[in-house]
Amino acid sequence: MEDKKNSPKMKNSTKQEQLETFKKDSSGKPLTTNQGLKVNDTNNSLKSGERGSTLLEDFLLREKITNFDHERIPERIVHARGSGAHGVFKLYEAIPEFTKAGIFNDTSRETSVFVRFSTVAGSKGSPDLARDVRGFAVKFYTQEGTWDLVGNNMPIFFIQDAMKFPDLIHSVKPEPNKEIPQAASAHDTFYDFVSHTTETLHNHIWAMSDRAIPRSLRMMEGFGIHTFRLINDKGVSHFVKFHWKPLLGVHSVTWDEAVKINGADADFHRRDLWDAIEEGHYPQWELGLQIIPEADEHKFDFDILDPTKLIPEETVPVKIVGKMTLNRNPDNFFAETEQVAFLPGHIVPGLDFSNDPLLQGRLFSYRDTQLSRLGSPNFHLIPINRPVVETHNNQRDGHMQMDIPKGNTAYFPNTMGGGCPHLSKMAEGAFHSYEERIDARKISSRSESFSDHFSQPALFYRSLAEWEQAHVADAYSFELGKCMQNPIKERMLWLISQIDETLANKVAKNLGMKIPSKIEQPINQAIGADADVEKHQPGKKKIYLEKSKPLSQANTLFDSIETRKIAVLAADGFSMSDFKKMKDALTKAGAKLVLIAPASGNYL
Repeated sequence: MEDKKNSPKMKNSTKQEQLETFKKDSSGKPLTTNQGLKVNDTNNSLKSGERGSTLLEDFLLREKITNFDHERIPERIVHARGSGAHGVFKLYEAIPEFTKAGIFNDTSRETSVFVRFSTVAGSKGSPDLARDVRGFAVKFYTQEGTWDLVGNNMPIFFIQDAMKFPDLIHSVKPEPNKEIPQAASAHDTFYDFVSHTTETLHNHIWAMSDRAIPRSLRMMEGFGIHTFRLINDKGVSHFVKFHWKPLLGVHSVTWDEAVKINGADADFHRRDLWDAIEEGHYPQWELGLQIIPEADEHKFDFDILDPTKLIPEETVPVKIVGKMTLNRNPDNFFAETEQVAFLPGHIVPGLDFSNDPLLQGRLFSYRDTQLSRLGSPNFHLIPINRPVVETHNNQRDGHMQMDIPKGNTAYFPNTMGGGCPHLSKMAEGAFHSYEERIDARKISSRSESFSDHFSQPALFYRSLAEWEQAHVADAYSFELGKCMQNPIKERMLWLISQIDETLANKVAKNLGMKIPSKIEQPINQAIGADADVEKHQPGKKKIYLEKSKPLSQANTLFDSIETRKIAVLAADGFSMSDFKKMKDALTKAGAKLVLIAPASGNYL
């Protein structure tokens, strides 16, 4: 008798049934945790009051972020494609009235740094000139410990609360059913998310601008994004935002140029940075601070703890305090650029955090990510991550332990080890958290002061030159043209019209569509199920500043050709002897000449 259980047909059927048990259809199902607990808010972390600090007990945040952080190994889930370089930071003037941090008070110091630039959405093998935000992370090896300033080339971020970060990245990554498109936001899932999450609109319009396709990593700004704190030796706090200003100016390429460059040299930015340093054309940025007295926290037309908002430089000028110079390429890409680990939680005395809910979540997420990616809590012992000062504590063993701690005590307090390593007082340079008063209810929510989603995107667009505005319209048109779902495109057109009607009309015309007079569903779904929907809807845009000059690249530096590459075309029979004067003049101005010919040979 045939054994039906072991017949080929039954084996295939059983295997298919097994596979089917792992497939999930979430249509019409409530959102739950991995333990089956129903969730009423997956958009806001648990805080001590609407504008308070995020609480460690938020198990929903930790489960969501932990699962996200461990989705990929070994390359980074975001910022996988990167380039790095070593350098130094030199302080221009001490600012003891604002901070006791040694790096901001000793002008004789030359602090070593390592910088990693990156794209966000693409894999390690994606091209350099994708339309994308660029990571701009700086590791300062200070005499008080390592400080990581982990930012981007845009001053704001897409979301307001770290709870939404997995959703943002899942939406912009290649669609999971077909794993396309690579390193691109022009697809339905991303715009489905953006059109329902209006807090994204400010960073999104930056991504549609020329800022998303920089000419060179050496020619883009950097920003710390979040509002941090400076603490002086009297314990007085000031809020601060960090800016990196490139000495070469802020330059971009057009979309058509980016497409051609990606096709000809997918490593264009990486090669450009490497070559410039090898040739002695060291990239430089000045570090600037926007400093706000704590008493002025609520005087703005927006919330300074909202990471989707910038503070216009006309409102709070940027104080330039020092300069960073990148002067050495890595010796080994993997050992340094790939293994470098940046954590926003790495700070030094004189610096501290604010209650920015995105920053609060990053303080947990980055360490969790490094544990997954580098495989050990001892990632700080990798040479590129080691501080320049001695470290002493009772944390022992673990995978890939590279130190050999001596003695028989690994606990505190102790007498057998002479009480060592001992505690330090603040006067001796110990870190002490700013003693912010907290008196609030535990709540998963966000402040109504975070609900203005149109004013700053509108300010950015108004501030652009006409040619920059044209590029923004073209970018929206191209990206939305790649979306297949008309309801998504209609929601986006309506939202763009709330930013600027002229811009929306240009995009609608390019798409062959009309701007809807209204949309049927709530335009901001980044709130919990029990939240007051109307309370969190974005209001109409406000004009508190007509234009901000620093937002336009039309106002950058154009009067230098330093480090520019100039092609010299040559062919058989062409003599370069008459070109010497021009060559000498261009070289003296800091430009580099590259000979291009149909075949190799002696043209000089």
